[in-house]
Amino acid sequence: MKRRRFVQASAAGLATLAAQGLAPARALWAGEAKDYDLVAVKGAKPDALFDAGIAALGGIGRYVKPGQTVVVKPNIAWDVPPERAANTNPLLVRRIVEQCVAAGAKKVFVFDFTCDDWRRAYRTSGIEAAAREAGATIAPGDGERYFQRVSVGGRNLKEVKEHELILGSDVFINVPVLKSHGSATITVAMKNLMGVIWDRFYWHRNDLHQCVADFAGYRKPDLNVVDAYNVMMRHGPRGSSVQDVVEMQSLLISPDMVAADAAAARLFGVQPTEVPYIRRAADQGAGRMDLENLAIKRIAL
Repeated sequence: MKRRRFVQASAAGLATLAAQGLAPARALWAGEAKDYDLVAVKGAKPDALFDAGIAALGGIGRYVKPGQTVVVKPNIAWDVPPERAANTNPLLVRRIVEQCVAAGAKKVFVFDFTCDDWRRAYRTSGIEAAAREAGATIAPGDGERYFQRVSVGGRNLKEVKEHELILGSDVFINVPVLKSHGSATITVAMKNLMGVIWDRFYWHRNDLHQCVADFAGYRKPDLNVVDAYNVMMRHGPRGSSVQDVVEMQSLLISPDMVAADAAAARLFGVQPTEVPYIRRAADQGAGRMDLENLAIKRIAL
């Protein structure tokens, strides 16, 4: 399929799925709901999407209090530029940090345990510059010395070494990018947490989907912000070129990782039940994937 036809067909199909999958009759335009389980926003740049989404949830002050330490964890795994959509959009990271600083956060850290060289990935992704300019402290995640052993108690995953910043922070904001993944179908909020642990190769050797679900039951971020502005539809998680990317101009925000991933799956064009780690995490009580029963706010900008 030629590039133009691929983009048109994908965009049309995803728009239909978004309308059907993220628009349960009870919830999507439920203006009477005071506490939304999830907010879906579309139709603007990443920073404006976040502004609208967090406002619908009550503002960043609901999650970040004056004097608190915040960790913002994007996907910064790859030494590729923003237009490839392998990493979280730097405009989104910038705005999240700005809002945390404005809310009175004492310190805002940004880090990831990258796959490519961390210095190059931080720089090429545009996230290092964006985060610094917004007032964040960039932290490395490349050495085992930064990680401490903790007990998980999952079915396959009994313990891990987790980054000290996550263990020591007051607020944890998880900021994945939605994209395809060769081993996991898609990677979103739950799988993005592989960037906060050291021994992730164990996960790949011992049922990746079960390990992701196990860790989701142990480590729950305070907020999950899913970047779906540009979505890598194939050849993930690194991608091969901009030909893999469809511009969707969308964002999902939820305190529930499972709900965020379930909604992201539908946006991507697959059912949540087709992604084993989403189904297993829901079955194990880590969150909810029954979107039709959740209070969901949809915003078109």
